[in-house]
Amino acid sequence: MTPRRRLTPEVRRDELIGVATELFATNAYDDVAMEDVAARADVSRALLYRYFPSKRDLFAGVYQLAADQLLDMTRIDPDLPLEPQVVAGLDAHIDYFLANRSAVLTANRTLAGDPVIQAIIGDELAVLRERVLAAQPVDGVARDALSAVLMSWLTFVRVLCVDWLAAPAFSRVVLREVCLGALRGSMAAL
Repeated sequence: MTPRRRLTPEVRRDELIGVATELFATNAYDDVAMEDVAARADVSRALLYRYFPSKRDLFAGVYQLAADQLLDMTRIDPDLPLEPQVVAGLDAHIDYFLANRSAVLTANRTLAGDPVIQAIIGDELAVLRERVLAAQPVDGVARDALSAVLMSWLTFVRVLCVDWLAAPAFSRVVLREVCLGALRGSMAAL
């Protein structure tokens, strides 16, 4: 048995989320056991449960970290053209979805009714919408209309990407182009 390492609570929590991220990325939610996470992190189950009272809480930590990282990668600079930034953001999300297929499907299918998981997804979509809105010189009724269209588009992208992960009926390139086409079409209508 290796000697236990003393870590700060923040570092230990981050370590546990890192281990869980690896497991949830490639394994179905039901196939990841808290005991496996504890063993791989070389901690006791009691310590793991002190940080995360349930597997759902652990998964929420994993998914919140992913949302935060994706938001860090998808900032919008209002001084640059919007479309290339949207393309880069779509690519970042699709790449994450591909690399973490099981986790994405868990959040959007297995735990679709979980309020904590859905709040994480909803908060991420709201931030993305606000970033695009901030880059557009509109206000009043036009801003309200654009806000509604953007949230609908972001939801469309999420649903299409999840369906594509579950059963890829076309290429990744087509996925991105369909998403961009939907945004272009809805923006043109405004």
